[in-house]
Amino acid sequence: MRGRVLLILALMMTAVACQADPAPPPRTSAPPTAAAPTSPPPAIVRPDGSSCPDHPTPACTGAPRGLQLKEVQLNTENVAFRVRSSGTVLDGVHIPGHLLVHADDITIRNSVIDGEVINADGARSFRFTITDSTVGTPDKCATMPAIGYDKYKATRVLVQGHGDGFRFSGDDVEIRDSYVKLCSRPGDHSDGIQAYNGGKGLLFHHNTIDQRGVKDITAPIFLVDGKSRDVTVTDNLVMGGTYSIQVRNAGGKQIVRGNKLVDKSWVYGPVDSECAKTEWAGNELVTIDESYRVTSIVGPLACAGAS
Repeated sequence: MRGRVLLILALMMTAVACQADPAPPPRTSAPPTAAAPTSPPPAIVRPDGSSCPDHPTPACTGAPRGLQLKEVQLNTENVAFRVRSSGTVLDGVHIPGHLLVHADDITIRNSVIDGEVINADGARSFRFTITDSTVGTPDKCATMPAIGYDKYKATRVLVQGHGDGFRFSGDDVEIRDSYVKLCSRPGDHSDGIQAYNGGKGLLFHHNTIDQRGVKDITAPIFLVDGKSRDVTVTDNLVMGGTYSIQVRNAGGKQIVRGNKLVDKSWVYGPVDSECAKTEWAGNELVTIDESYRVTSIVGPLACAGAS
């Protein structure tokens, strides 16, 4: 069993390396698109009283503060807790390792997982939801993505201590109101969300991804896999990366709307997208304060990249 777990992790690390973006691609620019009127994003208010006025921050994501957690004993080679019973609810637990979701309809809430949340078991994968939970620890940096790979819904999740935040490698992934603080190790290609052998129906809505100060990077939003279909990226706040927003190659719809990008936080440029086939509207360059509140609108964020 230990060899099987390590093999899964090794294959995913290879996938990360295959998606590198070490140098800027040839650039073509599209004319600025008129910004569509947008309303302020809704505040996040949780039952424990924690809140954020606009975009997610550590103040309104992750496991609720002060919650007494029950530590779960690892049951797989002393590195992971494996769930095998469909419908299991993990509420208010601390898992001091990886969480292997190997049954359908698993619910994770109000919990802390020190490692990764992985729903792949060989060729099979399983449905799960994760809400108001923290994944990763701030005292180390893991190359593997914090959460993956398909058929999952993440809401108000705090990701830390990971080179990759979310992985999109199959159908029906929905990520909302979550906060990701990225890191990297030498040789990593850090991403906030990455499509790899992506599927159909990604919704990435109203999240914050902070990649500032990270050395071995690709992008906060890195959705360039040709197997993806119907990708929607809306109302997010992002910063850092080589090109901060990279959305291209997907079949069906590519929607990039209402996002805010912190001005001059990138290495090569703000955007590398596929302008002719992307619904691009209402995206803006902004400045923020230390609490991720928008302090000014610098101007519209135009689509740029392959026509």
